[in-house]
Amino acid sequence: MNPKPTLNKLYLFIFISFTLLLAFNARSQEALKTENKMLYTKETYTYKIVNNHKILADVFRCPDQEIRPAIIWIHGGALIFDSRKDLSYEQLEMYLKEGYTIVSIDYRLAPESKLAEIIEDLADAYSWILSKGPGLFNIDPDRIAIVGHSAGGYLTLVAGFRFMPSPKALVVFYGYGDITGAWYSQPDSFYNQLKAVSKDQAFQSIGDTIISGVASESLGSSRFLFYLFCRQHGLWPIEVSGHDPKKESDWFHDYEPIRNITPAYPPTMLLHGEKDTDVPIQQSLLMADLFKENGVEFEFISNSNWGHAFDEDSGMDNPAVQEAFKQVKIFLKKHLK
Repeated sequence: MNPKPTLNKLYLFIFISFTLLLAFNARSQEALKTENKMLYTKETYTYKIVNNHKILADVFRCPDQEIRPAIIWIHGGALIFDSRKDLSYEQLEMYLKEGYTIVSIDYRLAPESKLAEIIEDLADAYSWILSKGPGLFNIDPDRIAIVGHSAGGYLTLVAGFRFMPSPKALVVFYGYGDITGAWYSQPDSFYNQLKAVSKDQAFQSIGDTIISGVASESLGSSRFLFYLFCRQHGLWPIEVSGHDPKKESDWFHDYEPIRNITPAYPPTMLLHGEKDTDVPIQQSLLMADLFKENGVEFEFISNSNWGHAFDEDSGMDNPAVQEAFKQVKIFLKKHLK
């Protein structure tokens, strides 16, 4: 029996699923603007300009003058694709109804920009929100949480030890604290079941100029091929950072949460599925162990049926996902009250 047609179908399913998911989220935010324009407002700001390239943030809030706590939302996409527009409508509306102002940020994307520059953008966004947010959109700079998914979860964990003052809370969906381990720096068994991506295919959508906020319906899906190529060959750390983890391990020290957990780390909630084939649940288990060792307040929610992006794949109507978000709301309320 020849398994190749099945693998090709699996590859096609993943490819189409990423494209449809991103397009759905982009349309959902437009629905917020048109259908709920009297309930919530959206403003887009340029928080940074690099070589004439504007890096943007969308701010969603209730249209009043009340000073509110803020959630900084960080998109995923392996630091290679996706944008601030990929926050789902259901989750955005949930956070808004809880009384939070949401700041969804873009950042420069790899490999055109490297990890140090991406973290620099993250820090600059945080600084801009702290300094300008109170005047521009009435937030309380002493009540800020960060929520991130996948690579955005990794960036959220980095924020926990890089930012001063520390965020009051972190919520990490299927994130990771280790970027030099075998899971990322060696060929991946799951992704190597899929059709091999050639180097030419992988680099078709990669240029030499700054890029951020990749449009979901256009470049996002083709840049996924670059990510797939990296996973099939274990090249993600090198391509994203510009450094070889085998030869330059020390360089990664300031970019790996697993090397930087102390008792001063902010309260963190981890959410991860046991069937995650993109980011293994061991990444969250590792973080949980480090939190225990260092006396960091944390909560860990897992489910044996969840895969990667379980909050999108299962949908907000799934009872287990609903219960998880109830816990997220309780966690945020506790630390942002």
